[in-house]
Amino acid sequence: MSLTSEDADPSEQRAVARPAAANAQPGRVTFNRLELHRILNLYGRMVADGEWRDYAIDFLKDRAVFSVFRRASEVPIYRIEKDPRLARKQGMYSVISATGLILRRGHELERVLLVIDRKLAVV
Repeated sequence: MSLTSEDADPSEQRAVARPAAANAQPGRVTFNRLELHRILNLYGRMVADGEWRDYAIDFLKDRAVFSVFRRASEVPIYRIEKDPRLARKQGMYSVISATGLILRRGHELERVLLVIDRKLAVV
């Protein structure tokens, strides 16, 4: 004898709540939590210094891009890109200037961001 929906125990029919997937849209490249933490720390320091004012994040099929703006109406002064296709070649992280010049490319985000990260200087 099989159980019908009326005979079944309600606790067995309960829907299982699943956490939202970290990558809601499959096929998109994203920054993970640690990468975003490092980028946003740098962004916060530069905003505090008055150099940067706005940012944009784009998650594309082939790469993720964090764009930094001096003013919201301008072109980005820097683009921090993550391109997994280059992970085994030149490195998946790169910093690109407003003119399209690749300032630095590498396998580690920390080292790539050093090109735009100013260190504190003793005055």
